[in-house]
Amino acid sequence: VTFVEECDFTGIDLGAVVPLTLRATAHALKEFPELNAPLEGDEIVYLERYDLGVAVRTDAGIVVPVVRSCDARSVDEIDGEVRRLVEAARAGVLSPEELRDSTFTVTSAGRLGGILMTPLINHPEVAILGLHRVVARPGVRDGQIAVREIGNVSVTFDHRVVDGLQAAAFCLDVIGRLQGASTPPVQSG
Repeated sequence: VTFVEECDFTGIDLGAVVPLTLRATAHALKEFPELNAPLEGDEIVYLERYDLGVAVRTDAGIVVPVVRSCDARSVDEIDGEVRRLVEAARAGVLSPEELRDSTFTVTSAGRLGGILMTPLINHPEVAILGLHRVVARPGVRDGQIAVREIGNVSVTFDHRVVDGLQAAAFCLDVIGRLQGASTPPVQSG
C-alpha cells in the first residue's frame, strides 16, 4: 500500500534533500519502530539501529548502499557518506558490506520522479520512503496564495506488518521534520 502527502520544500536546500531526509527518517523511525522492523520468516524483528539504504541509479540498474547510524550523524556527515556511496556505486566498486543490512530505504527519482511513483520495498524491509519531483506551485500560506516549492513524499509499506494509520503518521512526521516545526502546512491550489 502507498500513502502520499505534499511537502513544502521552500527554503530547503534541494541539493541536500537526500541527507536531510535520511536524518529526518531515522528520527521518525524511533517514533514508529514497526517501520524499522524487517520480516525474518514469519517473525517481525524490531531493530534499534538506523542503517538506511539509499537507492542509487547506475548504468547497471538500481543498487541500494547503506548509510550507517543515520540517527547519530549530522546532515553534513550523512551527505559526505551518501556522496561517497553514490560515487562508488556508479563506479561499480561497492563492497558487499556496503550493500547489506539496511533497516529502511529512501529513494528519490529527482526530476525524473514525476508527481508520484510507487517504489518497491527493499526486502526484507517492510517499507520505503519516496521523494518525488519538487516544482514551483501555488500554495496557500496565512490566507495568501504564494509560489512554493512543493513535492510529494510517499511511504509504500507491507500492510501485513504496518497499518495505514502508522504509515501515514510516519510519513507526516518525516514531512514535519523536513519542513521544520515552525512551518505551517501548505494547501496547494
